Amino acid sequence: MAQQAQAIVQTGPRKLEAREYPIPEVGPEEGLLKLEVCGICGSDYEQYEGAINLAGPVIPGHEPLGIIEKVGRVAAKRWGVEEGDRVAVEVLLPCGFCKQCLAGSYRLCTGKGRMSAYGYTPVDVPPALWGGYAEYMYLDPHTVLHKVSKSLPAEVAVMFNPLGAGIRWAVQMPGTGIGDTVVIIGPGQRGLASVIATREAGAERIIVTGLARDKKKLELAKAFGATHTIDVDAQDPVEAVKEITRGQGADVVVDVAAYSPQTVVQAIDMVKRSGTVMLAGVKAKPVPNLASDKIIFKEVRVQGALGVDFKGYGPAIRLIESGRYPLEKMHTHTLPLAKAEYAIKLLAGQIPNEDAIHIVLKP
Repeated sequence: MAQQAQAIVQTGPRKLEAREYPIPEVGPEEGLLKLEVCGICGSDYEQYEGAINLAGPVIPGHEPLGIIEKVGRVAAKRWGVEEGDRVAVEVLLPCGFCKQCLAGSYRLCTGKGRMSAYGYTPVDVPPALWGGYAEYMYLDPHTVLHKVSKSLPAEVAVMFNPLGAGIRWAVQMPGTGIGDTVVIIGPGQRGLASVIATREAGAERIIVTGLARDKKKLELAKAFGATHTIDVDAQDPVEAVKEITRGQGADVVVDVAAYSPQTVVQAIDMVKRSGTVMLAGVKAKPVPNLASDKIIFKEVRVQGALGVDFKGYGPAIRLIESGRYPLEKMHTHTLPLAKAEYAIKLLAGQIPNEDAIHIVLKP
């Protein structure tokens, strides 16, 4: 095994550079992951742009999939793995002892006094290899991971993260069930994952909105189970939802559109009385023209969604392994680490004449 690991480091907004770091020895409670691929999502772009504040240079990448290269005796027993196993690694590194962790909300852990997560921990915290944009990644004793079948293509297996988000944000948190009407705003990875999740939950109508340039994504939404799609450049999405639902509105509206504050207003207009609006797309700016009285008079529940946890990732991996959905159709690009910046811009739609949905970096 090599003594140094190649990695891509973010040193500031829109600044990435290649570096090498020593591959650490692991103790009884630790492990070492050899990366197969690392998925990229909208949060990577937000981090790249500087919308997510970093405490220092970091190795990005919070959707890692790989093979256990080394594992300590205690860690192997704790995680139920052995060297050679393929695992999906959860982004968060909870302390396990703060009030949030003890209450089961480890996504909101405050015990370490800072954001403790893969892809966001500074490289000046030993042993530096804290992100998926690398050849190897250190596995901290607080790591939460899941075994994944080696029979799956890596590009499909790594979709545990977006699919886990769809399951948690669009089903588990709002309580979506049989016969419900769901509107999904934004047909990116997590929007498409939300289609699959709500179909599995038994939703009767699944409506997906997108821009004219999202034509291929909207077609894929139909392939995954959407009953209606709306081109918001050609139709008023609120009026279209009213027409589809005969004026009743949706039981659940899931907003996964990033950098589009106006969709929050649309979601409140689309949802039925006593319905639920899930906000999961980071806007990075205030929401204009938000008539908060509508929330009161319609008794709407507005819920923020931050990340995924064990209850979301587990079903996501089982669903991927089942092969019930052609998830390979969502994957569009596999790129080397050296093209990390290109990959991020590609996902953000900043590369002319290129369409991307799901992208992975492969060491």
